[in-house]
Amino acid sequence: MLISKFRYWKSTKENRRLSLGHKQLEENPWDVFETVFTVGSVHEGTIIEMLDKGAVVALPYGVEGFATPKHLVKEDGSQAQLDEKLEFKVIEFNKDAKRIILSHSRIFEDVAKAEERAEKKAASGAKKSSSSNKRKKILR
Repeated sequence: MLISKFRYWKSTKENRRLSLGHKQLEENPWDVFETVFTVGSVHEGTIIEMLDKGAVVALPYGVEGFATPKHLVKEDGSQAQLDEKLEFKVIEFNKDAKRIILSHSRIFEDVAKAEERAEKKAASGAKKSSSSNKRKKILR
């Protein structure tokens, strides 16, 4: 709800016009949403509408986001359905366009990538310590 305060500016008798100015008293809610729905943050949402190009997702604070079909794939490979409540990751936030793009699949994809990176790091760490031990033996 927008609450405004009006101020009388001027009136002209001959034209019978009244000029008013207004000042916005409440802040833009999208300024607040920008701090809540940051890119990478995860929120619970409910799919409220299925479209050809994706789904509309109801988020907290009465905000709606959008997820394309490729971002509605669950970890078991099935597609998310209408009225289903899932976790969604914010992948884009555009305050000017009042648009939030979401992904359910990005949550478990990112976890899998992080695990893969950790495994590679552990494997490369083991190789480094092994090769440094070999160097020490050669130098002795």
